[in-house]
Amino acid sequence: MIPLSKSFIVTVAAVSVSTVMTSSGTTDMAAERPTITLNGSVNCSRSATSKDCTYEDGEYTATGQYGSLPSSITVTVTLVDDVITAVKVTPHATNPTSLDLQRRFADAVPAVVVGKRIDEVKVDRLAGSSGTPDGFNDAIRKIKEQALLCNQSSPK
Repeated sequence: MIPLSKSFIVTVAAVSVSTVMTSSGTTDMAAERPTITLNGSVNCSRSATSKDCTYEDGEYTATGQYGSLPSSITVTVTLVDDVITAVKVTPHATNPTSLDLQRRFADAVPAVVVGKRIDEVKVDRLAGSSGTPDGFNDAIRKIKEQALLCNQSSPK
């Protein structure tokens, strides 16, 4: 067996860790930042250069789907500087139990998301509801697509 120096072992270990971190980080980042086409012509994606892409201030509404029997809720948010300043959830359920869960979720969600950056919002089980958060998160995804604003530098 050939004896290896400690510096050789440390160097090989560092290169291995660096390679794993780089390759997994790139894959994860690409999966989280889809490319969105705005007005049918400008491609823009949320990237590490947030100065190029932000969310336009305003009020946005989307309906989120969830569950095996497609259930839905409508979510309206007000954005200011990429932060949710107001949220309203409108239940659509007709089943009394489902409607109760959607209403409890609608009452609880403002305390969880108002004041947070829209990119940080992902709601899990809340107010006893396990399915409604999936519809909420789907609506937030759609709202982010609507509100995405990218500054394109135009050639002079």
